[in-house]
Amino acid sequence: MYPASFEYHTASSVQDALAMLAQYGDDAKILAGGHSLIPVMKLRFAAPAHLIDIARIPALSAITDGGNAVHVGATVRHADVVSSAVIKAKAPLLSEVASHIGDPLIRNMGTIGGSLAHADPAADLPAAMLALGATLVATGAAGARQIEADDFFTDVFTSALRPDELLTEVRVPAQGAGSGGAYEKHPDPASGYAIVGIAAQVQVSGGNFAAARIGMTGLGPKAMRLTAVEAALAGKPATAATVAAAAAHAADGLVFVDDSRGSAAYKANLATVFTRRALTRALAAATA
Repeated sequence: MYPASFEYHTASSVQDALAMLAQYGDDAKILAGGHSLIPVMKLRFAAPAHLIDIARIPALSAITDGGNAVHVGATVRHADVVSSAVIKAKAPLLSEVASHIGDPLIRNMGTIGGSLAHADPAADLPAAMLALGATLVATGAAGARQIEADDFFTDVFTSALRPDELLTEVRVPAQGAGSGGAYEKHPDPASGYAIVGIAAQVQVSGGNFAAARIGMTGLGPKAMRLTAVEAALAGKPATAATVAAAAAHAADGLVFVDDSRGSAAYKANLATVFTRRALTRALAAATA
């Protein structure tokens, strides 16, 4: 199918894009890489009268080392996240997760901000944002505000972004010594999206788990943290036995339904198995 007709606008700056958003209101959509929006438009699930292309705004395309955090502009391509030396050194889990997105063509065009703003409940990056404790920066006419990843994903294809805001930057805390992360994914064979994806980031100190954050995608209406697993790890010995016992809590408090992707029992088992796999590799990385 073909999308409905629309007017195409190129923004030269963030303020230029915000001005166009204010001018066209609900008739406008932001275009970054296009790999989330264009398929929806081709299926006529969305028919914006105006597309505002932000891909050519220089300020949104940089990856910078901020010392305690890596700053990733909203239009940075997935492929650049995968290959960035700064991200690999300071937040390697993010590079690993980005390498699971789609195929090389998608990674070469799709953007980190576009994916996160789309808030697909089966996308890979939201799990990484939760596991890494990232902060997302939204910019509107009143200025910029920071949104913690825990508060950003609110429902199916719904985020905390306001209609008059752009997602302009992602800030990922630098991971220090004794930390390790891993992403384990069971992809849908047709789409490549996650039936389940588990991103785990752990901190080991004195032979114990000092901290852990686990983000899950694919098995709910939005990406979410597995707080019961995190609590089961806190302060416990950093061993395979602890990992297995904690992973058994992966489905705690979650409601799964039978559908074309499997039964509720199957999904609960997927959550447990892939949480254990992700934590096992994260622990190995933290203690290497």
